[in-house]
Amino acid sequence: MGKELAKTYNPKEIEEKLYEKWCENKYFHAEVDRDKKTFTTVMPPPNITGKLHMGHALDNTLQDILIRYKRMEGFNALWVPGTDHAAISTEVKVTNQLKSEGIDKKELGREGFLKRTWQWKEEYAGTIENQLKKMGISCDWDRERFTMDEGCSKAVEEVFIKLYEKGYIYKGSRIINWCPVCKTSLSDAEVEHEEQGGHFWHIKYPIVGTEDFLEIATTRPETMLGDTAIAVHPEDERYKDIIGKHVMLPLVNREIPIVADYYVDKEFGTGAVKITPAHDPNDFEVGKRHNLEEINIMNDDATINERGGRYAGMERYEARKAIVKDLEEQGFLVKIEPHSHNVGTHDRCGTTVEPLIKQQWFVKMEELAKPAIEALHTGELKFVPERFNKIYLHWLENIKDWCISRQIWWGHRIPAYYCDACGEFVVARETPETCPHCGGTHFTQDEDTLDTWFSSALWPFSTLGWPEKTEDLDYFYPTDVLVTGYDIIFFWVIRMVFSGLEHTGKSPFHTVLIHGLVRDSLGRKMSKSLGNGIDPLEIIDQYGADALRLTLVTGNAPGNDMRFSNERVEASRNFANKVWNASRFILMNMKENIVEEPEDSLLGPADRWILSKANSLAKDVTENMDKFELGIAVQKVYDFIWDEFCDWYVELAKFRIYHAEEDPSSAKCVLWVLKTVLGQALKLLHPFMPFITEEIYGALVPEEESLMISSWPKYRAEWEFPAAEELMGHVKDITRGIRNMRAEMNVPNNRRTKVFIVSGDRELLNGMEVLKESVKPLMLANDIILQCEKKEAAEDAVSIVVPGAAVYLPLEDLVDFEQELERLTKEEEKLTKEIARAKGMLSNEKFLSKAPEKKVQEEKEKLEKYTQMLEQVKERMAGLKKA
Repeated sequence: MGKELAKTYNPKEIEEKLYEKWCENKYFHAEVDRDKKTFTTVMPPPNITGKLHMGHALDNTLQDILIRYKRMEGFNALWVPGTDHAAISTEVKVTNQLKSEGIDKKELGREGFLKRTWQWKEEYAGTIENQLKKMGISCDWDRERFTMDEGCSKAVEEVFIKLYEKGYIYKGSRIINWCPVCKTSLSDAEVEHEEQGGHFWHIKYPIVGTEDFLEIATTRPETMLGDTAIAVHPEDERYKDIIGKHVMLPLVNREIPIVADYYVDKEFGTGAVKITPAHDPNDFEVGKRHNLEEINIMNDDATINERGGRYAGMERYEARKAIVKDLEEQGFLVKIEPHSHNVGTHDRCGTTVEPLIKQQWFVKMEELAKPAIEALHTGELKFVPERFNKIYLHWLENIKDWCISRQIWWGHRIPAYYCDACGEFVVARETPETCPHCGGTHFTQDEDTLDTWFSSALWPFSTLGWPEKTEDLDYFYPTDVLVTGYDIIFFWVIRMVFSGLEHTGKSPFHTVLIHGLVRDSLGRKMSKSLGNGIDPLEIIDQYGADALRLTLVTGNAPGNDMRFSNERVEASRNFANKVWNASRFILMNMKENIVEEPEDSLLGPADRWILSKANSLAKDVTENMDKFELGIAVQKVYDFIWDEFCDWYVELAKFRIYHAEEDPSSAKCVLWVLKTVLGQALKLLHPFMPFITEEIYGALVPEEESLMISSWPKYRAEWEFPAAEELMGHVKDITRGIRNMRAEMNVPNNRRTKVFIVSGDRELLNGMEVLKESVKPLMLANDIILQCEKKEAAEDAVSIVVPGAAVYLPLEDLVDFEQELERLTKEEEKLTKEIARAKGMLSNEKFLSKAPEKKVQEEKEKLEKYTQMLEQVKERMAGLKKA
């Protein structure tokens, strides 16, 4: 005997125990095995900035479904887990933690701060690992990585030096996103744009040597202190005569030229725009084309610097107010218009970002982007769904140089060393001995660290040992599928692709499976501000990991957002209970856990039907899984288990089980089918609900080591039984017809009836004869009479027409005539009174003249309805009296 299942399903009692067993037996671990085909995926490394949220739960559930499926299919399946150091995010968190303790990070110094941050990493990386384990994630924990571990750090250094030597990395002054609070540059990926209410300030710029003015409009009047030109469109007839002249910059009294540039939209506003090369990316490009001076008027903390004249030292918004006031007083302010526009904010601290010209490290992107574009065109890379190709290509085809330096301490330090004597730098793996420029021997390493995405871009190959030529890299790389959300396609996915192609010559993965966001039940994005976030661990604690996983994948389509609610999780738990109870029933009725396969001749029509359905299911689900249609796949498994197996086959099987003494061979046959189909269904369900399926399978098939390493069901031609499927289709139609009719007539379930089934289809009747005793309980019948043509119960019977047959239920079996006559008599009296009342109202002239037309119409409709109902009642009573 295998072990018995507990009376009720309790996830808490099995999940932790099973996970420990899986880990102890190294089921998640993969080693190089040249005889096996590989399936590799890498976990998008969660940031070590806190606990996982529902988006992480979805992302990792989808990955786990794929890895478990491939493992069962016989692949050498490797899933590399790990965490990201999340440079700025973590630095902000640790800085705030120190502030709460009354400590300024500057007091600790760089080394002291890094020591505290490594402590933070140990704590939160451990928390994330525990959360993933609670979810049943089957990644290879022996290969867990961190973006700042020794191997990944070596890869980062190698890439920086290689790109620098090829001329792809350079240091220069360009417009970057600057956070005045964190005092660091940001990539476009770290800037969130939000709609904010603001203004357009219209300002007059006097044209030198004339009495005329040029009117411009700006949303950032404080930046005018750094204006170095006014630009107009070369073909704008209004301004052709003044191109090349100068205007006087208000408040600053500095002459600046009027230049012609196609960047200007002559249809927008006045067709003249101020150019501030040091404070706007578009103006920066215009400035380069016209050799304009770049005047930075802002300090790192967003106060005005010494270039700002009398406004020096003022905070940027304080300066704005003062400048607007002075413009108005001096007659330069034309008007102020309300204007709503997109404003960039730092995604970590929420501060409005300031575009500033700064000396930073950049990666030249034009050449690196070309192979990444080509990979999509050649099919080396594909997105699921394909519509995300457009986002990928749009970003790559319009790519700008990537600012990779950050003015923070936590992260990979830039491997550049400045000679203390001459100030020139050397890019090297370690501190140089002598300066190649002046022969100096004292160096200081660059204070900046690298953008987080610089290291995570190498994740698919750095985790496998690159830049060393490891056996793992040769065997497991490139990886197969990357599962990630659509919100980081260009932040991360694109960078991995061009990095993989540049450093390994191969796309790091063949397929990118895109999923959407998890939203609340109202469709809103989960956020702290709305207070609608849901902790995955709380759901697991209440309902179990399997219920959470099933909820996340049910109805989930690639690329689409999904709505999450506790009601949906409860439905998933109810399904788990259904599977548990059906399995428990089967196990309780198996005298021995080893049930031998019966002779083919012993298989009845219902047995053949369920085997055939299970066979088709295996084929369909495999196809769906291979197309990444995980939501469709699980829905098919769900429907099969709940409907076909539990509600039909298990119910049909009960008669043969309960009459085992009379026909032991039939009972043994049905138990073999129950065990076989349940085992197949558990395998198909396992990737989605690993815990409950493992527990049941262990009891059902104790001779196998684990469901996790069992083989995935395959289609078997010998299990194709179309005739049995057609017969059971008729049985289900008849049964549903009977149930529906009884429900309409309010016949209680304990009232059994004769069922006459009339059909000219001899095969249908023969099949029904075999199934007759099994289906009686389902049809709530005390007898089933099969006829080629209608003989009995013709007159006083309720008929049900279904494809291929007519069904008759004798009226006397359905209705207690005396009781029904008594009920109908009372109904007749009630309707007669209502009709009399309505007629009285409608014959009352006073009512007709004074009552609202709507009320009169309502009474007419009531009279018509009651009259029809009375006719039906009388007809029914006549029929009963005749019977």
